Amino acid sequence: MAMTIHVDIVSAEAEIFSGTANMVFAPAEMGEVGIAPRHTPLLTRLKAGEVRVQVEGKEEQFFYVSGGMLEIQPHMVTVLADTAMRAADLDEAAAQRVKARAEKAMVDKKSDFDYAKAQAELAEAVAQLRTIKHLREKAGR
Repeated sequence: MAMTIHVDIVSAEAEIFSGTANMVFAPAEMGEVGIAPRHTPLLTRLKAGEVRVQVEGKEEQFFYVSGGMLEIQPHMVTVLADTAMRAADLDEAAAQRVKARAEKAMVDKKSDFDYAKAQAELAEAVAQLRTIKHLREKAGR
């Protein structure tokens, strides 16, 4: 039997995933991190993006997180996300609308606050669209 690590992905609203995995990939603030069983302990911020969970004998599972914290212990990974959902539940049309609205707001530059908010919305929308694209590419293989 292969070594596994327990994974919990939770948001403020609900627990999205709880189970064992062989490998986890998450969008840490300084870049994507790959987490295998017995990983060195780590606590880091997450940026908006995709969390991938690999379970032996099953299809890789994809989740979207808007940011949050990642805690890694040798036998446990906890993703505490501001917002988290299964990638299949993402709404591409809504993400496209948010992206367009944020790009327009960034061009208008009415105030520093509006610009910063638009930047954050744009980053989240782009991360959602990237997750949707990656999920489609995996399904097409």
